[in-house]
Amino acid sequence: MTAPSPAPPLAPEAHPASRPAAQAPAPPTPRRRVLRRPGLLIPALGAAALLVLAVAGPLLAPYDPEAGSLRDRLLPPGSPGHLLGTDTQGRDLLSRLLAAAGPSLLGGLLPVAVATAAGAVLGIVAGLGGRATEHALLRTLDVLYAFPGVLLALTIATVMRPGLAATVVSLSVVLTPAVTRVAFTEVRRVRTAEWLEAARVTGAGRAAVTLRQVVPVVAPVLLVYASSLVGLAVVYAAGLSFLGLGVPPPAAEWGAMLDELRPSLLTSPEVAALPAITVLLVSVVFNILGEALRRHTGPGRNLRTEAGR
Repeated sequence: MTAPSPAPPLAPEAHPASRPAAQAPAPPTPRRRVLRRPGLLIPALGAAALLVLAVAGPLLAPYDPEAGSLRDRLLPPGSPGHLLGTDTQGRDLLSRLLAAAGPSLLGGLLPVAVATAAGAVLGIVAGLGGRATEHALLRTLDVLYAFPGVLLALTIATVMRPGLAATVVSLSVVLTPAVTRVAFTEVRRVRTAEWLEAARVTGAGRAAVTLRQVVPVVAPVLLVYASSLVGLAVVYAAGLSFLGLGVPPPAAEWGAMLDELRPSLLTSPEVAALPAITVLLVSVVFNILGEALRRHTGPGRNLRTEAGR
């Protein structure tokens, strides 16, 4: 009795293992992901519009921001030829607000950029440099924490000559300790992670580990935190100019404009309040942007996977 012949093998197209598995939908690209989140897109567009005004503000001004007429002083908003009225010297307020967008936003963005860069470096060095380095850097920054931020900014700006440089230096010193703490906290969270130990075991140098493994983790966190600091920095910069320690007149700057219009606060409050309202709106836009970025990043998100690849 002959043994039954083996069954012929299944054709490749009929074999279950050879059937193509249902492919999962590709993850949305970052651009599509942003477009599907109006809570992030809208404040991002608002911040971008403010940056455009900072660059093109003087070109969009309908009048010369320095030219005025005493016959047209303190015209209310909606006056013919002056949409937002005029100041105490008859200068068009819309033109001056547009011309002041550049120095005012620069006084808020530059300190945040400097503080973010310096804080990232100090935080990473403190987190990876050993216990002695960590204590030396953090205790030094704690000395700056002993002073209120406004008082420290006023002290530094008073020592320097009034101008944009005094604003940038004073606010950078005030903001750097907080950014350093954020960076150090994030580095401390991941410095004992398995993937970081694996990179060290493979023979990667300290610089390579820092740039390729640690920086991609710290960068998204600092981006979110820095975006929330811009509004505060704009308010601080306007306050320094209001006190005569920032951008000096006759240059247009929102804080300096508020100081110039202060005597007319009782007689023409709708005119005098316009620079303050502008500072408030800018601060709100950047605060909303920072909150939207925080929600978009998410507290439980794998930041290393998102930013490190």
